[in-house]
Amino acid sequence: MSHDPHMTVSPHAPVSVHEMAHAFEDDIHDVDLSGYAIEDWITLALFWLMALCVFLQFFTRYVMNNSLSWTEEIAANCLVVIVFIGSAMCVRLGRHIAVDLLYRYVPAGMRRALEVLVDLISIGFFAYMSWLYWRYIDVVGSERMVTIDLPRGIVFYTVFAAFVLMTLRALQRFVADLRGRRAAADDTRPTGV
Repeated sequence: MSHDPHMTVSPHAPVSVHEMAHAFEDDIHDVDLSGYAIEDWITLALFWLMALCVFLQFFTRYVMNNSLSWTEEIAANCLVVIVFIGSAMCVRLGRHIAVDLLYRYVPAGMRRALEVLVDLISIGFFAYMSWLYWRYIDVVGSERMVTIDLPRGIVFYTVFAAFVLMTLRALQRFVADLRGRRAAADDTRPTGV
């Protein structure tokens, strides 16, 4: 093995075994669950129910060689509900995809007017979707699931409730905007700046 004279060796401070063992320990902090709302917990529970159904489907199909047919339908319905209740989470947190480039280049007064306009459009959209879904339930709400004898209305009414919750969360954000508690400029600032 040849020695390269251009390579510099950086000496490391010696570390004891005890220091190495405790190097990855973090300080213990109190757990704060106050930032979570009811839709967060419902989504978490439904996610685990869906994961259980997918596991059962995999296990019964590939290990037992006798698939439980209902697991696929329940998992798919859980996914649908997770998407819409998770969307209510995104409305509450302001995490839906948005084009915010314009907010950076307009004066503060125009930015405020744009915030109000976007909030009103969002409220109108979610309220309209709630109404449309209510009408949809009126047409197909009595259908039954294919593989298990449960009403599909369970899924339909949950999605309707999610749209109503999105409307209410959008109203909450609108009130926060009017009170000046949230500014688009704060939401669009790149991380680390």
